[in-house]
Amino acid sequence: MTFIRHLLFAATLVFAGAAFALDLDSAKSQGLVGEQPNGYLGVVKATSEAVELVSDVNEKRREAYQRIARENGISLEQVANLAGQKAIEKTPSGEYVKTPTGQWVTK
Repeated sequence: MTFIRHLLFAATLVFAGAAFALDLDSAKSQGLVGEQPNGYLGVVKATSEAVELVSDVNEKRREAYQRIARENGISLEQVANLAGQKAIEKTPSGEYVKTPTGQWVTK
């Protein structure tokens, strides 16, 4: 159960964060960034703001994934991949996601 609780926490980080929720939502809706299968946000259309946002979000995600992995005795990659799968599943229509082959597509 602890793993599931932590994964839900990580999923929350995927979609929101107090400091950048509006910026993240706006960047997604504008097609600047999108979710990737590896659990991290990616830049779809490079702007300096999008690149900085992706860097900030991914740093926070990596920290959360590392903590969850450590607490559950699994790899960072396992946590990140599961979070990526969940993020892509929850991405609304019209926003970008990256396919396993590396192509950006609108969902």
